[in-house]
Amino acid sequence: MESPGARRGRRARPSRRPLLPLALAAAAVLGATAGGAAYVKARADSGARAVSSSSSATPSASASTSQSQSQSESEDEEVSVESEAALGADRDAQLAAAMRSVTVPRDAAVSVAVLDLASGVGAAYGGGVFETASIVKADILAALLLRAQDEGRRLSAAEKTYATAMIETSDNDAASALWRTIGEAEGLDAANERLGLTRTEGGEGMLWGLTRTTAADQLTLLRQVFGDESELSEASRTYLRGLMGRIAAGQDWGVSAAADGSSWALKNGWLPRSTTGLWVVNSIGRVGVGGRDYVVAVLSNGNATQAAGISLVEGAAKAAVSAAVPSAGAVG
Repeated sequence: MESPGARRGRRARPSRRPLLPLALAAAAVLGATAGGAAYVKARADSGARAVSSSSSATPSASASTSQSQSQSESEDEEVSVESEAALGADRDAQLAAAMRSVTVPRDAAVSVAVLDLASGVGAAYGGGVFETASIVKADILAALLLRAQDEGRRLSAAEKTYATAMIETSDNDAASALWRTIGEAEGLDAANERLGLTRTEGGEGMLWGLTRTTAADQLTLLRQVFGDESELSEASRTYLRGLMGRIAAGQDWGVSAAADGSSWALKNGWLPRSTTGLWVVNSIGRVGVGGRDYVVAVLSNGNATQAAGISLVEGAAKAAVSAAVPSAGAVG
């Protein structure tokens, strides 16, 4: 899809700040497990609840009651986090088991992450850093929308034309135009710092297709687009979701294979590497299954053909969603 080029050197990166403040009542907790990363929701500790005093309560009794309640709430919090972390670890194990039925060619590598948007519980399999190919186009548009928000304006007619072509038909010239608009790699990296992506680095010069990322970072991007807590405004999220739901026929493969109907929105990327002749094939997006919404990111490289990569990505997406659904039933 994109023009291949040599791998570029790593640049020094600015320090990252957390996406969500710790004082929020609901915070995302990332727990590492043997199988990958499990995503769970936990409430941030907001301190002890105020205790009303009565005529029979002495100051020391009130202080003791408050301390006791605070300790009890803290213990309940720890149990809740531990229980959900255990659930996330269980989902990782289920995903690892499901991935045993997916054929991964000898020279290929795959990494997949999934998240239930309602519960905040998900799972991951595999790791490593991958070239994005055209999935970076969703990130480019997110960066452009952030830029427009900062400037207090809507996208121009030309920007909308480029955005539509870039997402719906994966047009490379449109992507290059918007890549320049956002300030190329520097602009993408700055936007990603705000969006919470910590291991994604824009490609050198105009080689936006050689941006490097992880499945976990792509899941973070998807949460920004399809979740409720986001640096992107509601209007920006709605716009990007709409384009990702109108992908041209022939490009609508990938994570959509895990949906139980036509409820999906995605962006795919595919790129033959000139250095190896092997294919990078990726897919990110949202799928609807059983009335619930899941975001899924699948990254792969070392595929002998594009078709082989598509088969691998779709198999991994199905395995991921089957591990994330509450019943852990198969999705086909």
